[in-house]
Amino acid sequence: MQSALSQIRQVDYTVLFTRDMETMRRFYETVMEFPLLRVLSERWVEYRVGANTLALSAPGRFGDPPAAPGAASLQLAFRVPPTAVGECAATLQERGVELISPLTDHAFGHRTIFFRDPDGNLIEIYAEI
Repeated sequence: MQSALSQIRQVDYTVLFTRDMETMRRFYETVMEFPLLRVLSERWVEYRVGANTLALSAPGRFGDPPAAPGAASLQLAFRVPPTAVGECAATLQERGVELISPLTDHAFGHRTIFFRDPDGNLIEIYAEI
């Protein structure tokens, strides 16, 4: 007999616990151009990313302290069409974002770029090639 947990079929939303809400909002709204979905409070902001939601939240709801400065908490990977990876790289660089790994075609079938958001989280834009 399967448990109720076997009914999970997708990730509905992802929460980034941020040290600097204002800077992170500016990055995800201006640099990444994610549409603002809703602002529930000064501690919780949501963006629409395709069929998913990316939320920014101030830490502390469950007693967790903010991550140490410079410590990546997670990696986010955003998929685009193959021709768009290079275009995204150029746009990001025009907006002052430093790529930590340039446009690379990998033998396992991905074209990638990597960079960090203002809190140090690792961001990947990739395409299957």
